[in-house]
Amino acid sequence: WMTDNRKAFWTERERKQGAVVFAGDSLIGGWRTMAKDFPGLNVANRGIGGEPTRGLLFRFQEDVLDLHPKAIVLLSGSNDLSAQQDPKQSRANLAAVLDQAAKAAPGVPIVLCTVPPRQDPKAPVDPARVRELNRQIASLAEGRKNVVVLDLHTLLAGPDGNPDPALFGADRLHISAAGFERFRDALAPVLKRLNVG
Repeated sequence: WMTDNRKAFWTERERKQGAVVFAGDSLIGGWRTMAKDFPGLNVANRGIGGEPTRGLLFRFQEDVLDLHPKAIVLLSGSNDLSAQQDPKQSRANLAAVLDQAAKAAPGVPIVLCTVPPRQDPKAPVDPARVRELNRQIASLAEGRKNVVVLDLHTLLAGPDGNPDPALFGADRLHISAAGFERFRDALAPVLKRLNVG
């Protein structure tokens, strides 16, 4: 998907200058109602299905920073789990992304999301690895004044810590329309608090 997605992104570069840029994998790319969900905000969806954190790092300058974003929302790492990557490497990739942002766009607010729960039988992942990745992601906000962590795992999990069936598709991996509504309802006040609006 990367080539086709990035060609489409390129056609929108002028129109999306100064947007709130959402970047990551299919958990961002699948948010089809994003523009409607944030009325009055210029939003740019820069999610690519199947992308690991190293892919985000590879394209972050062109697809995100070159838009001179008003704010950035990042959700990446679930595909690293599928690929059995060490969470510490995922953390290093995301740290490099944040370092790029700090250098190119100092002070731009960044909402860094933890990875939602998942229970896809076709791509099984030990829940302990999800928790470890999320600990690594949350630690990235330490010492970064403009980075706020949004805990999507807790937001989209049921009482047992597994994906809430009402908030996910049948694969228990991809977020449903109801899940994106909950994501929006949690994110909107965070953006407002960061004076993004």
